[in-house]
Amino acid sequence: MLLDLTQVTMLRHFDPVWLVVAVGAITFILGFAGCVGALRENICLLKFFSGVIGFIFFLELTAAILAVTFQGQVRGWINEFFLANIKAYRDDIDLQNLIDSLQKLNHCCGVQEPEDWDLNVYFSCNGTHQSREKCGVPFSCCIGDPADTVVNTQCGYDVRNKTKSKWEQDIYTKGCIPALEDWLPGNIYTVAIVFIVISLLQMVGIYLARTLIGDIEKVKFSYY
Repeated sequence: MLLDLTQVTMLRHFDPVWLVVAVGAITFILGFAGCVGALRENICLLKFFSGVIGFIFFLELTAAILAVTFQGQVRGWINEFFLANIKAYRDDIDLQNLIDSLQKLNHCCGVQEPEDWDLNVYFSCNGTHQSREKCGVPFSCCIGDPADTVVNTQCGYDVRNKTKSKWEQDIYTKGCIPALEDWLPGNIYTVAIVFIVISLLQMVGIYLARTLIGDIEKVKFSYY
């Protein structure tokens, strides 16, 4: 699945598969160093463990500060990333399911607006293509009826042929980035708590590693 997603999510020659591999490798190495270092009372491994966690914490803090400082650039990068994936919506079933889940969960359509789907060759109102989905949107943009037991995958057909004032009767008219921006202020405390909990866990790990190092050095010093 990841290899398929690579073909459509690659942005500026960045391969997301390598990110997953790197995170997995770092997690394994850290776990190994911390576990073996504590069991064998190996100071070098414990110092490596605490040092890497401290470095990761510093990177997280730096990334958070930069994201707040350069909100415009971050928003532009995210916008570009999502637009690239909208273009490739029909190229991979896994990407398709990911975008559909995002739109249904956030009650949104497109990146900034439903017209972003003009970038996809199947949904575009431009050109001479004969796609049945022309001037439409994916079914995940549709405002569902709670009484429906079967998903109507054709509910978005031709919806953008109507006047814009009538779109809101059938589909979500808010883009996913504005929807996310509206969600964040109302859940800022939740985000902050998650960040604080992760930070505390990292600091506790560093503290325990440094404490164990100190105890080991005291024992070694007592023998001399």
